[in-house]
Amino acid sequence: MPPIGIFFASETGSTAELARELQAHYLPEGAAEVHNLDDVDAARMNGYDALVFATSTTNCGGLPAPLEAFVPELDTVDFNGKVVALVGLGDQAGYPDAFADALGLLYEDLRARGAQIVGFWPTSGYAYDYSRADLGDGAFCGLVLDQATQAEQTPRRLAAWIESVRADLLAGGSAGAPKTPGHMV
Repeated sequence: MPPIGIFFASETGSTAELARELQAHYLPEGAAEVHNLDDVDAARMNGYDALVFATSTTNCGGLPAPLEAFVPELDTVDFNGKVVALVGLGDQAGYPDAFADALGLLYEDLRARGAQIVGFWPTSGYAYDYSRADLGDGAFCGLVLDQATQAEQTPRRLAAWIESVRADLLAGGSAGAPKTPGHMV
């Protein structure tokens, strides 16, 4: 089994596309497997040293239905020692008061379960009023992409982010000290 499991929740297909793009274009061949949360049980996550969660935010700040339904299953996963990176889609113009909130909700849940989160991303370059993904000190809890208003920046942001987390993801649970928002691109 590859060291990295990429798990996504998608209602429109955008997050599925993002997860597959990460696997195909940004990680070494054979380093990751992609899983739709609609088609897998949480026990599968126990087989990976590193996880990437990809999600969008629905409506006014909620988790997409597949992820919301999946969250209780996370109780069966031992996140202690696992390296976890988060990437989320949001729309800062359409939802400036709930920009990428689902990413923040997922971060809070995974951190409470003992996951070692990596891949904090700067908030500069975005224009929004509020986001649960914003940890303060100029950091998001993971990579935030806005395909609605900043799609032209996605390739650069994605490449820089994956470069910043690649070593941690490939090293898995041996990645070292827990990361903080100060460890961002």
